Amino acid sequence: MAVHHSLEVAAAGGDGGGGRCYDDDGHPARTGTVWTCVAHIITAVIGSGVLSLAWSVAKLGWVGGPACMACFALVTYVSAALLSDCYRRGDDDKGPRSRSYMDAVRAFLGKKHTWACGLLQYASLYGCGVAYTITTATSMRAILRSNCYHTHGHDAPCKYGGSYYMLMFGAAQLFLSFIPDFHDMAWLSVLAAVMSFSYSFIGLGLGLANTIANGTIKGSITGAPTRTPVQKVWHVSQAIGDIAFAYPYSLILLEIQDTLKAPPAENKTMKKASIISIVVTTFFYLCCGCFGYAAFGSDAPGNLLTGFGFYEPYWLIDFANACIILHLLGGYQVYSQPIYQFADRFFAERYPASRFVNDFHTVKLPLLPPCRVNLLRVCFRTVYVASTTAVALAFPYFNEVLALLGALNFWPLAIYFPVEMYFIQRHVPRWSPRWVVLQSFSVLCLLVSAFALVGSIQGLISQKLG
Repeated sequence: MAVHHSLEVAAAGGDGGGGRCYDDDGHPARTGTVWTCVAHIITAVIGSGVLSLAWSVAKLGWVGGPACMACFALVTYVSAALLSDCYRRGDDDKGPRSRSYMDAVRAFLGKKHTWACGLLQYASLYGCGVAYTITTATSMRAILRSNCYHTHGHDAPCKYGGSYYMLMFGAAQLFLSFIPDFHDMAWLSVLAAVMSFSYSFIGLGLGLANTIANGTIKGSITGAPTRTPVQKVWHVSQAIGDIAFAYPYSLILLEIQDTLKAPPAENKTMKKASIISIVVTTFFYLCCGCFGYAAFGSDAPGNLLTGFGFYEPYWLIDFANACIILHLLGGYQVYSQPIYQFADRFFAERYPASRFVNDFHTVKLPLLPPCRVNLLRVCFRTVYVASTTAVALAFPYFNEVLALLGALNFWPLAIYFPVEMYFIQRHVPRWSPRWVVLQSFSVLCLLVSAFALVGSIQGLISQKLG
């Protein structure tokens, strides 16, 4: 076992005579392109959220459902465009970089906003890990149930617990968590993006085939009926929360943008990648949500591919759920890496002389190439993965958890902070037309977020107590 001291600090000091290229901030030369950026975004965005959209459209109806998704697509692009302009402070080509969301908030808005932002951001990223654990376990059980129904009939009592599969997913994430950072994750993002396309197409195709087989388009203008008006309000608010969870990726936008090479300026590449990604994801979302609603009407399942509106062909259901599992293996890491990077930087700055924090050990295992291990990373990432698994075991409620995360994340992180930072970056004067428009946009999004948050909390409490 060989020990290497302060690997990152040494690397940042120069090329060490090896001819390695570095960017203007001393970081090894970034190599990301618009297409690797698109792969990262699609990996992050098309995840658990797509599976709940048929249920959301069922609650909102044929008018409200598609309109709500189109509005969130537009809002997501505006948010991404504003935030991408804040990657460099001042000059878009040579200004100092903000390598993470929190770095940007610190540079533009100061320390108090940074603490609030950090708390919200990392809570939301953590929550995404919990949601992905729940979803993956649900897909694992769906494969077993699909095979059981095929063998014993659709009325067979095919029930499987979820705890074991959550633990399996946690063990896999523990291994993947030792991928150092986004620059070593291109292959994982590409694989996950391919998987997301696969199961989205399968869900779309099954919904379309079921609609054709029914010979009619189910559903109504106003959505699924409820026993009371209050229950309808709660369902609408949860549906909005689910759609809000499905779209924004502001939490990790700057981390993804920090992988892009320049020229052209990183914000221009990110905006182009955002347009491509949002158009692609919106197409899938509309198709999956609308075809699912057309096929099942008010009975649309909360999870399109695991709620067993579809029974056959069973092998295709199995394949779709396997794609979900592979995709979420990568998606979990996309959302976890910012937390890992923050922890690495925080402890390295706080304890610069600690060998536990800064030393890297080369470990050689039988039949495997040598790997570099840092003891802090081993301990922190093990605790992190174990805790997300434990929370998922305590609250295994798919739609309600997604709605809560969407509502918490939507306004403060996707709207408020990007708008405020953009005002400073572009020197937007108060009460100018652009200032008034963006502030009105922010207030409207706040009201929507608050409405969705109340409904999602009510749904989560009802599930836990029920």
